[in-house]
Amino acid sequence: MPRYLSMIRIDENNAPEGGPSPELMQRMGELIEEMTKAGVLLDTGGLTPTAQGTRVHYEGGELSVTDGPFTESKEVIGGYAMMQAKDLAEAVEWTKRLLKVHEPYWTVTCEVREVVEG
Repeated sequence: MPRYLSMIRIDENNAPEGGPSPELMQRMGELIEEMTKAGVLLDTGGLTPTAQGTRVHYEGGELSVTDGPFTESKEVIGGYAMMQAKDLAEAVEWTKRLLKVHEPYWTVTCEVREVVEG
């Protein structure tokens, strides 16, 4: 079965202060448990803010390293879910469920892409 990466994009400047609520974390935990038992979820995790990150860029044979935060970025990857699903449609359905556990004041976008094997 193919693997899919759901990249969770957020706007760090407009994320709710204090991060996820305890209720959100509980709902997320329940869904993660369901996905794991179904054999869909391979791995998941959140990422630290861009202020704690570093970018390595390669262009014209030269490398450059820039420490965060990356203020020019509107949306950044805030987390991910690695899934194994029968097809893209199934991966998208699971991703929709991941997003729906959030409260209405969240703005979250997920990009779902198949992992190229081999």
